[in-house]
Amino acid sequence: MEYGFVDCHCHISASEFEEDLEDVIQRTTQAGVRTLVAVTEEVREFDRVLQLQESYPDLVAPCFGLHPLQGGGGPEQRSVRPQDLDAALLQFYKHKERIVAIGEIGLDFTPWCAPTQEDRDDQMKVFIKQLNIAKELDLPVNVHSRSAAKVTIATMREQAVSRALLHNFAGKPWVALEGVKAGFLFSFPPAVCRNHQRDKLIKQIPLEHICLETDSPALGLDKHVRNEPCNITLSCQYIADIKGLSPETVQLVTAQNAHRLFPKALMHGQVSEKQSLS
Repeated sequence: MEYGFVDCHCHISASEFEEDLEDVIQRTTQAGVRTLVAVTEEVREFDRVLQLQESYPDLVAPCFGLHPLQGGGGPEQRSVRPQDLDAALLQFYKHKERIVAIGEIGLDFTPWCAPTQEDRDDQMKVFIKQLNIAKELDLPVNVHSRSAAKVTIATMREQAVSRALLHNFAGKPWVALEGVKAGFLFSFPPAVCRNHQRDKLIKQIPLEHICLETDSPALGLDKHVRNEPCNITLSCQYIADIKGLSPETVQLVTAQNAHRLFPKALMHGQVSEKQSLS
């Protein structure tokens, strides 16, 4: 099987892409990207990501999930609450055949994002609930962990989660290796190229546990410029340089890892076609 790049974590449904989406998609495919694992952060994004799958059935592989922070990063941003799941639960089950993972879910204990213990407790309740949904639906999870790497990995191990991607991971190497023992995978966006802070981390994680991502429109090479899925080549080259491997090897192995983690991403085109015929 010929593998192209797999962007394991992107926000192609974001408003930043609305005006020139066709051009973005063209640059994406020209860069050799075959699959976009499209995560959501809030319920209001669910319909949009399904629409994109219908428009680009051979490219977009949708995920449903509630991010640990709600409110879009503005002044109204807050920690997710258990009641936020009420509107999402029906959607998880209604579209279980179309989604390839539960995500973006996780924990964000950054002090100014989750200032109280109640915030952290609420995040944990929602995280565990979504982990259980993923297990029930036999789906992997696409996970955010900021200022919470150790507790995120420990929680997934306690909940007997076996298939997980920890995106934009920035925890300590020894914490990551606990995740490696549990079979988890880790992905890194182009932002890692800005400095050498994660070189040691990337060097210690086996390539068989690494995937590529962009997290676009965020976490690009320049924090003030919109990131796009085509920039996945930057992550690939950087990881190759750190590990002393060819970019072709990193591209192939990370794509194989991605398809092992997200097997439904291989068939999302057929699923979409069946949905449109029903």
